[in-house]
Amino acid sequence: MSATDATTSARTATSDRPGASGAVGPYDRVEVELTVNGVPRAAFVPPRRLLSDFIRHDLELTGTHVGCEHGVCGACTVLLDGQPIRSCLALAVAVDGRELTTIEGLAGPDGELHPVQQGFQDHHGLQCGFCTPGFVLSACGFLAEDPDPDEDTIREGMAGNLCRCTGYAGILQAVKQAAGVLRETGADPCARHAGRAADGAVAAGPESGR
Repeated sequence: MSATDATTSARTATSDRPGASGAVGPYDRVEVELTVNGVPRAAFVPPRRLLSDFIRHDLELTGTHVGCEHGVCGACTVLLDGQPIRSCLALAVAVDGRELTTIEGLAGPDGELHPVQQGFQDHHGLQCGFCTPGFVLSACGFLAEDPDPDEDTIREGMAGNLCRCTGYAGILQAVKQAAGVLRETGADPCARHAGRAADGAVAAGPESGR
């Protein structure tokens, strides 16, 4: 499913929790329960609250950035059930009962960067950093669909995100590196990075010198 299809699906979904009158009005609040970065979360929000505002203001996860607010720039991209969507085009009530991943949910528990994040760091795929969370999450969704892309495919897959700083060369190399690492490890691109904990048995072994 493309980011556009996932966004459309999210926009057309409706909450099954009407207010006390039996119908949800613009000034009512609806309870939204979902899993965010692996943690159950809940909040009461107006039915017209944008998902981007819900993430930033209600959940206080400010790594999701809001740029054009028209679904063009991709800065607000998050993963909904593993699919990249524009959070500025979806309503918070549409994600009730679903699983949401923001940029805060990618690095390992020990702080080790996700392979996509590491690729952006290694190849200087960011400058001001405003667009970076959206690029990283779009790349995660893209690599879940195409784990072994060539450069032209990466260019096409990342075309929905805009950057005004880097010239894109570093971003393309970052995604290419991440693809190789993820293929080698077999890790899910859309899941939180296991971090060094996954290598604990090796790190603690007598040959590790630790």
